[in-house]
Amino acid sequence: MSPGYVELKGSHKSASRNEKIRGINKGEPISLSVCLRPRTPLPDLTEVGQYKKFKTLLPRQYQSKHGALASDIEKVIKFAHHSGLSISKIGVAQRTVELRGTIAQHEKVFGVELENYSSANGQIFRGRSGPICIPKELENIIHGIFGLDNRPIATPKFQLFRPSLSKDLMNSYYPNQLADIYDFPSSTSGKKQCIGIIELAGGYREQDISNYFSNLGMKTPEVVAVSVDGGVNDPSSPDSADGEVMLDIEVAGAVAPDALLAVYFAPNTDKGFLDAINTAIHDSKNKPDVLSISWGASESDWTSQSLDAFNSAFQAAASLGITVCAAAGDRGSSDGVSDGLAHVDFPASSPYVLACGGTRLMTLGNTIETETVWHESADSATGGGVSSVFDLPSYQQNANVPMSVSSNSKGRGVPDVAADADPATGYKVLVDGNQLVIGGTSAVAPLIAGLIARINEGQGKNAGFIHNELYNNSSACRDIVSGNNITTSTNKGYTAGKGWDACTGLGVPIGSKWLNL
Repeated sequence: MSPGYVELKGSHKSASRNEKIRGINKGEPISLSVCLRPRTPLPDLTEVGQYKKFKTLLPRQYQSKHGALASDIEKVIKFAHHSGLSISKIGVAQRTVELRGTIAQHEKVFGVELENYSSANGQIFRGRSGPICIPKELENIIHGIFGLDNRPIATPKFQLFRPSLSKDLMNSYYPNQLADIYDFPSSTSGKKQCIGIIELAGGYREQDISNYFSNLGMKTPEVVAVSVDGGVNDPSSPDSADGEVMLDIEVAGAVAPDALLAVYFAPNTDKGFLDAINTAIHDSKNKPDVLSISWGASESDWTSQSLDAFNSAFQAAASLGITVCAAAGDRGSSDGVSDGLAHVDFPASSPYVLACGGTRLMTLGNTIETETVWHESADSATGGGVSSVFDLPSYQQNANVPMSVSSNSKGRGVPDVAADADPATGYKVLVDGNQLVIGGTSAVAPLIAGLIARINEGQGKNAGFIHNELYNNSSACRDIVSGNNITTSTNKGYTAGKGWDACTGLGVPIGSKWLNL
């Protein structure tokens, strides 16, 4: 480490276990997002006292109170110019400065060594090990640096129906059918609302959207693509991330047909993911009222600086009256991690995010016959559990969140709510001209986002950070009391029961009751 430099807190990464590839181009230009401290700390809306006295901020109020300090930005710019780096972009509200330079320049400036790696499926990405170093005078100013590595950070939480997951297709639904089954308020349709949808790959075809809604006898929703960090609408084949993109659009559009759907396409990296979220939250053109996120990864896969920066962005969303819905994961209590322990998925585990778990729904017409925890196998089951990163929030103090089955500690409980997610009782969608049935908690995030949009319309204001109302009015959800998400690989997990549980949270929304919260 150079004299006068210190380690950036939370930036340490372990060396990749994948095969190292030689021959990285040190002259390749790359961009970094440097995240700065807020002018004043953001309010902790998870604390009931703070929440009760808080009034949602307008964007200009947020920027003036919690945006980056001009003096901090100037210090980072001066440091960058002194180091030979250029400034690509400055976001005062987002509290980011984007720096550009070659790989060799960034290695020298931040005391890192970058190499190319190859994943098991042959994908090549840039990675690093060890910490990022910054000048000591910037230690309390810079809260995170993203973009040095570009390894894929998240996976989409959708599952195509396949006989290998379930022997039979038991039920399947159009999203608007589920809105009726779950008693979403019939007098609203998402008018004057915008649902922001975060996508890290894939794309949509306008003809598919038009055909899908024409088949439903519904008007085609307005969909706009927003490019972030070079990410674009790039459809390919139905077995790609197109399945995620089309699921999100078709579910949200069928539930809230009059809402604008703004789809933010970004690279699947920690920088791309974070930049997409910040872009959506502070989008002055489309102005999302609710965000739907169907991508994530186990908490153990993230650096501390990533967890802190993302959580801060969701805290900003709550302050601005934006509800954030995220999928809780599709691989049971292990969340796909093979260490024999239980894990929860992030960003669903953020205390500022409405975490969406999954059920198996059996109906006769629009009448619910049974609804249980979704659990087909270790690789096909709702995520849920207890966070090892985030403390138990105030709104869950009386929810009887159990100790973690792995760490014997009590943290943020996941999920908050749930809805149909089993591929065997999945959603009818159209992807690249193919009629498919898709499940996964990926479907639940846009379903709940659509409900929030309808509630916002009905109330004439944004529901925003809805957690306190939900936990104080648990009867607004139908309790799911049967099933578990215990995975055989860990033999650890959680069982549904009366009240909140770490499989389906408070239960399935009763939409008409949510309208009155």
